[in-house]
Amino acid sequence: MLKYDVIIIGSGPGGYVAAIRASQLGFKTAVVEKAELGGICLNWGCIPTKALMKSAQVYTYLKNAENYGIKVEGEIKPDFDAIIQRSRNVSANMSKGIQYLMKKNNIDVLYGYGKIGKDKTVSVTGSEGEVIYKAQHIILATGARSRILPNIPQDGKKIIGYREALTLPQLPESLVVVGSGAIGSEFAFFYSSLGVKTTIIELLPTLMPLEDEEISKQVERAFRKQGIKIMTEALVEKVSVVGNQCVLSVKDKKGVIVEMESDVVLSAVGVQTNIENIGLEEVGVHTERGKIIVDDYYRTNIEGIYAIGDIVHGPALAHVASQEAIVCVEKIAGENPEAVDYKNIPSCTYTTPEVASVGMSEKKAIEEGYEIKVGKFPFTASGKATASGNKDGMIKVIFDVKTDKLLGCHMFGDNVTEMIAEAVAIRKNGMNAHQIMSAIHPHPTMSEAVKEAVEAAYGKAIHL
Repeated sequence: MLKYDVIIIGSGPGGYVAAIRASQLGFKTAVVEKAELGGICLNWGCIPTKALMKSAQVYTYLKNAENYGIKVEGEIKPDFDAIIQRSRNVSANMSKGIQYLMKKNNIDVLYGYGKIGKDKTVSVTGSEGEVIYKAQHIILATGARSRILPNIPQDGKKIIGYREALTLPQLPESLVVVGSGAIGSEFAFFYSSLGVKTTIIELLPTLMPLEDEEISKQVERAFRKQGIKIMTEALVEKVSVVGNQCVLSVKDKKGVIVEMESDVVLSAVGVQTNIENIGLEEVGVHTERGKIIVDDYYRTNIEGIYAIGDIVHGPALAHVASQEAIVCVEKIAGENPEAVDYKNIPSCTYTTPEVASVGMSEKKAIEEGYEIKVGKFPFTASGKATASGNKDGMIKVIFDVKTDKLLGCHMFGDNVTEMIAEAVAIRKNGMNAHQIMSAIHPHPTMSEAVKEAVEAAYGKAIHL
């Protein structure tokens, strides 16, 4: 029986990062993967969707080239097959990068279905049957998949999840997206940009319901301007396939049942953890509401077994899983890593314009009892946004009056996912509003809008 110091089951942004950090710390390490290295994020999530978003953005630029003083001759139209193939190639190249990192760090990749057993064993069932391995430490990083609801039964062709949305065989004429979180909003933007008649149905009162309400309303206006139909406070009661069409029964905000038809329905109502059939019950690992229970360092109730990423409580985000991986492995190595601060996790949605946030919304800060100062800076007042040709959006900051500390930062605009890290660092290092205002931001940039928003909160705005 081959023995390792650390075996990780799953090679997504939690698993492969855990493997690399474990190897760096001197552990003999293996990672178990049943499909492609890099997991869902790299192969069927974060990376390929961003490739699609870029194609949609380029197409939008070309359609509006005359606004930039450029004349484009001839018909401009998307090559859907080529767009999909580019996205798949991007993922394939990134997966090869993970293979390189495994070799560079002397990590064994065990291809097959991993399952934990008693006495710290891992069975891997692959093309050559079942092989048993033993490890001192086992880290579960098995991720999640598209949640399937009984009223929206996915068939993978007409009623689909995010994975099928990445590789549709042809561009549909119409699409209904159920759910307006990051996944739903990104695919709605992508398909609408390519000319698909797109509808978003959201159960809650606002789009992107986890975002600040004011930002959500701006997103809704931008989506409507793009031609996306939006139904909020609407419940999909039933979806069925009749002939070549999806037929939906939707209860709208007034309680009226609306019948709708669409070529394709994308269910984007969240994810479900992959914790079935991986040995949890046999070993006795405790779970709660579909998640594995862990402490601040990702230790389960069973010594030597750990869990990270989507399968534990916390935001199901790639960058969260990666940080959890590092904290988990460094604790195993006897170091003293800082526990993950789940109140300072950035969230990003890669539509055009983009959405990014960290910390409390205005509503949440008031509910928590804070006396607040709110500052806003619209990109209509930004020289860089004006020159770039897209003035949609704003920066919104929320401060605690007593401490002048940043409670939350919310962004909507071009490239804001590249800007939110500043707010994360500000909150991490406890900077106050006056320190932010004294930090020189380059001009002209989109990022100077952060400083301007802070100045607006304190009555010192120059360009408003």
